[in-house]
Amino acid sequence: MSEDVAPPRRDRIFVQVTVDLAILTVRDGSLQILLIRRGNEPYQDHLALPGGFIREGEGLRDAAHRELHEETGLDGTLLHLTQLGAYGDPERDPRGRIISVAFLAIAPHLPSPVPGSDAVGARWMPVESALADRTFLAFDHYEIATDAVERARTMLEQTMLAPVFCAPEFTMGELREVYEVVWGIPLDPRNFARKVKNTPDFVKETGHKRSPAIGRPAILYTAASPSDATLYPAMLRHAMREAAE
Repeated sequence: MSEDVAPPRRDRIFVQVTVDLAILTVRDGSLQILLIRRGNEPYQDHLALPGGFIREGEGLRDAAHRELHEETGLDGTLLHLTQLGAYGDPERDPRGRIISVAFLAIAPHLPSPVPGSDAVGARWMPVESALADRTFLAFDHYEIATDAVERARTMLEQTMLAPVFCAPEFTMGELREVYEVVWGIPLDPRNFARKVKNTPDFVKETGHKRSPAIGRPAILYTAASPSDATLYPAMLRHAMREAAE
């Protein structure tokens, strides 16, 4: 008769959970990210992504909505938040073993934030400024923000998101500007227009034109499909960059 064997001992790790939010928009001709200025230690007075600890009995998405509203005044329930990833480096937070679940939203026409809670400031900042130095943002928020920007750029490659950053009727040049701003690269106007027109159900002509102060009238377009519809074939950055060189 074999003896009972005790299960191997597993050391318990006490972990706390936070949420962080990477909110992106196209504003003033650049891709911008929402940041708060921390009012408390650690990293007091440093810029960071909005976020904080989840509360007892609170779901991750509910915590994300609450923290965003408390720290910036933005209503997260009006945004389409998607999970970006989980960040759990043991050294990411000096307060202890803390894992953060990050959420991403990219949306147009977002208002100026109003700081609250433990945030003493809130602002939009161009991503090239926010990510110019790895130590500029608190915690590991450089990594989270970098991942968020890359995800947003991939979304423009694979979905019909870009037209939502234009007016209901837009020119081909205005649509191209959205791609140039989010991707951070110049595009060849003719190649871009050909690619867009050859993509089924992406945009459609409205029958209207806009007359600029100088030059020929420009055809106006509108979105032909929902923003989350799949863009097929995909509009790949590297191919569009090569065509512009």
